Amino acid sequence: MVQQAPNDQWPDAWYMAEECKDQKAPNKQEPNRPATVEDLQAIGICYWKLNADADTYPAISVPWNPQDSCDPLLSELRDDRGYSYADIITVHPDKLPDYDNKVKAFFEEHIHDAEEIRYVLGGSGYFDVRDVNDKWIRIHVKKNDLITLPEGIYHRFTVDENDVIHAMRLFKGVPVWTPVNRPCDDHPSRKKFVTEILAG
Repeated sequence: MVQQAPNDQWPDAWYMAEECKDQKAPNKQEPNRPATVEDLQAIGICYWKLNADADTYPAISVPWNPQDSCDPLLSELRDDRGYSYADIITVHPDKLPDYDNKVKAFFEEHIHDAEEIRYVLGGSGYFDVRDVNDKWIRIHVKKNDLITLPEGIYHRFTVDENDVIHAMRLFKGVPVWTPVNRPCDDHPSRKKFVTEILAG
């Protein structure tokens, strides 16, 4: 089984300022208030450090067969966690049609009815997640980061000021990417998250 990364290898994360004028900016508090690995683990975040240079990936492939992986760590993680579907996307003005509107849409606070898995092959971006007290934590993901967000967690995503991220999305079974925007406290996946993780 592929072990999660040691604490000192996790991505930088911090509590966000109350006002977010520019979603692509760091939006740190003054002074900065770092979020700990324990803060992230308390809301069900998992993290592995892989090597994106262990294989060659296309800029876009929908789908991309995870059985084609030539990276032994990714292959082992795929088998450990039962990931049967993958695709590869590049979020960049030249690669994603209607880029500005898509990036704004990604930033709507939402949940999914399944775990969200992202493996960053290049570039960088921010996952914002709500902590146990419903405060925003910003996680800065970069190349080689593989992060999972549990089913039902309130979150959002944006590119950072570099305006590019190359990422693999993995899924168990048939992929369903439909977001359920907040408020959705009565949604079964949200109730599951509250019961199994927040109350756990």
